[in-house]
Amino acid sequence: MDAQREWFEKDYYEVLGVSADASAKDITKAYRKLARELHPDKNPDDAAAEERFKDVSAAYDVLGDETKRSEYDEVRRLGPMAGGMRNGGGPGGFSFNVGDMQGGADIGDLLGQMFGGAGRRAGGGGVGPQRGADLTAQLTLDFEDAAVGLTTTLYLTSDAQCSTCSGSGSQPGTAPTRCGLCGGRGVLDDNQGMFSFSTPCRNCHGTGALITDPCTTCHGSGVERRPREVKARIPAGVRNGQTIRLAGRGAPGRNGGPAGDLLVEITVRPHDRFGRSGQNLTVSVPITFAEAALGAEVDVPTLDGSTVKLRLKPGTQSGSRHRVKGKGIVTQSKRNGSKTGDLIVTVDVQVPTRLSEAERAAIEQLAAATTVEARNPTT
Repeated sequence: MDAQREWFEKDYYEVLGVSADASAKDITKAYRKLARELHPDKNPDDAAAEERFKDVSAAYDVLGDETKRSEYDEVRRLGPMAGGMRNGGGPGGFSFNVGDMQGGADIGDLLGQMFGGAGRRAGGGGVGPQRGADLTAQLTLDFEDAAVGLTTTLYLTSDAQCSTCSGSGSQPGTAPTRCGLCGGRGVLDDNQGMFSFSTPCRNCHGTGALITDPCTTCHGSGVERRPREVKARIPAGVRNGQTIRLAGRGAPGRNGGPAGDLLVEITVRPHDRFGRSGQNLTVSVPITFAEAALGAEVDVPTLDGSTVKLRLKPGTQSGSRHRVKGKGIVTQSKRNGSKTGDLIVTVDVQVPTRLSEAERAAIEQLAAATTVEARNPTT
């Protein structure tokens, strides 16, 4: 775990207004409430609200991730020097026990453990390209939009490539210089008898380069935390709770590494009439007793607003299910291509609550003529 002084100095729980033992659900709820209140779109030209929005986003970026939250809690517990005394020998040191070599232990594995992967390798250099972190965002869709798909814009605050220096870390018009201590390799050799170890250069921190004139926006890091917009194509047929991965739209990489991905967590609002079962749409349609008994053609609604004809056989029972082919959810996948579900119609026979004289007389005649024993049916 890398100790981060900023984590020690900032109480992210206080920023979000939750207790240190708050559940993940409570943390997400607090963040969403604050994000809505402080979003720059709702507070134009309000620098204080924008700064508070950045703090809230930074706090949720840590506390909203189970692994980061655990590391943050550990840093807060140990203090600002957390992580500085790793590998058993203090900052920059190590310990070596010949007994560790017993049992056929591999020297490469041992050195990798002692130096966190910084042991000498053939042709090795300093800190190489590092992939950016994956980010998460939440998106709530209407039922219809989830079914047919859409292109939308996501608004989030996260690390992004510095807009001033384009990620170089140097003031525009300048460039990093090669580190004179390690000669641009990013590592220093330490010869100790029969062993030779390589450790990250303390002068350039393993990058092999020095930024002599750092960018005033990102202070040499190459990234800045700012609100940004991400265009996202949400495919047709996404489900409630599904996560869509947008490749390369996450946090920027370091030292020329690729950007991470953006993981979009989907919430689908329920529809007031339609439901969903896998790729199939479901709908309930009321019919009259006469339509059920005699059979009929009834109009059934579809999700796009049109209707289709459903032919009911005489004697259709209330609660029976009927399938309309090809009127369900359309989904696409690289493996299976395009597939379309069906519309599952459940019929609901409506029993009148008030009868006219003519209706009562007709039903009484039916009752006298019927041969069906409802509570003692015969085969």
